[in-house]
Amino acid sequence: MIKPAHLKQGDQIAVVSLSSGILGEPFCAHQVARGVKRLKDMGLNPVFMKHALKGLDFVQSHPELRAQDLKDAFLDPNIKGILCAIGGDETYKLLPYLMDDEVFIETVKKSPKIFLGFSDTTNNHLMFYKLGLTTYYGLNFLSDVAELDKEMMPYTKEAFLKLFINEPKTKILPSPIWYEERRDFSVQAMDTPRISHTETKGYEVLYGKGIVSGKLLGGCLESLYDGYTGNRYPEQKDIYERYQLMPQKEDWKDKILFIETSEEKPSPELYLNYLQELERQGVFEGIRGMIVGKPQNEVHYDAYKNILIQYGKQYQIPIFYNLNVGHAVPRTMIPYGLMGTIDCEEKTFSIDETMFDKGEI
Repeated sequence: MIKPAHLKQGDQIAVVSLSSGILGEPFCAHQVARGVKRLKDMGLNPVFMKHALKGLDFVQSHPELRAQDLKDAFLDPNIKGILCAIGGDETYKLLPYLMDDEVFIETVKKSPKIFLGFSDTTNNHLMFYKLGLTTYYGLNFLSDVAELDKEMMPYTKEAFLKLFINEPKTKILPSPIWYEERRDFSVQAMDTPRISHTETKGYEVLYGKGIVSGKLLGGCLESLYDGYTGNRYPEQKDIYERYQLMPQKEDWKDKILFIETSEEKPSPELYLNYLQELERQGVFEGIRGMIVGKPQNEVHYDAYKNILIQYGKQYQIPIFYNLNVGHAVPRTMIPYGLMGTIDCEEKTFSIDETMFDKGEI
């Protein structure tokens, strides 16, 4: 995998709206201002790409311009990192504009940059994985940097600050606190804390013993399901097949699969259906282990757990549950294609190589 350099003080970081254009709506202006200030306070210079603030209708109607923003961010030598505004919908529509552009593909490989996002951004991550670039699942501008409380959530901020360092090994610890999702994102909610809970479970080993290692691959479970089936948008499956972007059975061999579920909080029946599709694709036959994110607000926590245990037993797969990745908060980030290790005895998870280019340590 090609690794980008880590961030440095004074670097420019681009904000892109590749899915939803909500960032450009007037009711988000207070969040945008807060996010900008936070990035500047961390020593970064935020740059909003040309169409990032155009609003919901415009962004949805122009996938070619969303794609152009991503191209321009990679082509600009002053930009060192790219931060997705939020997840959303229909990111897959960008793929033809990107994968048919040889200049973009060459630029990604020769001038790699940090790319961050989650949820529907799984589509972009899988594209970059196909191109051989390590990207980072988790953290976006609106949900994390622009958090409405007086400060970013400490665990999330610590994860973001890892973009500035390049340790030879990164141990990803569980957060001592988890938070419920906000219901109010208005100006009136500024400086108000989220409802929080002491984390009493930590990492749960649902099945398995010993230590397993493998390169990391995965994303939002619903996005993976949609990519394989075209269940939501039939043309999505056609696009993925055209560019061979969905990992095939052989691609999952010796990997550690990471998955998490969206804010839609899928029912246990849907959750099982999603996993059954991964099973049909041969995912569980090849992987060495699984790490699974905490469900948002812990909805269906035990039901998901019971389903996962059955898969662990059937395929003899070590499964780590309740990680701080995905739609539950706070969040960390998981690098695509890098070596990770699950230690079932010590209940630890780590990234066992530098997350960024070694020449930039």
